[in-house]
Amino acid sequence: MSLTSSIANMGTPNFYFELGQLISSTGHAQFASNMLQLVDKLVPVNPLRLSEWTLDEHQASPLEITLLGRAGLHEDVPLPEPPRRHDPLLHKILEMDESLLIQMNAQAHSGHPRNSPHQCHLVSRKANRRCVITLYREPTQGGFSLAELSFLKSLSETLLPLLERHAQLHRQQALKNLRSWNPRPLDARQQTPLQREFDERLSLGDISLSAREKEVCLGLLTGGTVPEMAERLSVKNSSVETYLKRAATKLGVSGRHGLAKWMVGA
Repeated sequence: MSLTSSIANMGTPNFYFELGQLISSTGHAQFASNMLQLVDKLVPVNPLRLSEWTLDEHQASPLEITLLGRAGLHEDVPLPEPPRRHDPLLHKILEMDESLLIQMNAQAHSGHPRNSPHQCHLVSRKANRRCVITLYREPTQGGFSLAELSFLKSLSETLLPLLERHAQLHRQQALKNLRSWNPRPLDARQQTPLQREFDERLSLGDISLSAREKEVCLGLLTGGTVPEMAERLSVKNSSVETYLKRAATKLGVSGRHGLAKWMVGA
């Protein structure tokens, strides 16, 4: 299929039908397969992977990479290891200011040329989060042309906001699952006013903290020190500092004063 006919297909009823299916599947398991079905008819790609990266921008490293879905061939292939500090993809994602398209051509590996496909990454940025659509193409299919990359960049203006919404729903569901599996869930009446207010602020900001990250933040807000919290949680001081660092990165704050300002909405 030529790129000209692909562009023409964007104005057809079938394109809008498939776009509607993609929109309606946001937050559901079939979201990735619906996106692949839509994109592959416009620009040949296979497979597709969706992910969300939470970054520590000060340390130039990823805190977490969450798989949001994948579709197409090789669906059993696991996620790669988190990128190292000098990984070119990580460097570009850290430096971006707005939506970005990144092309990575296949590298020939002796005896295993198919293990390294061409890649095109469509990336959006919101605070320290990056939503990433990764499109693959086997080396035998040839790399992405400049015209195709330009077309995909234009298409990303529709796809990336949908992925951001999908990621938000995924985080909300993960938080619900975590609460439902808590062996001793706190009734709202058992929570202190500070705990309730902290939960409300997290919900308003669409921020998900682990149980330990949340616990050390509340400890900090009530005047606790790192040694005191480490003793209460039966962990090392360095572990408490790690929890605080991860929580601060997700909240976008620094230190006890910054955490207090976040709590009051400043």
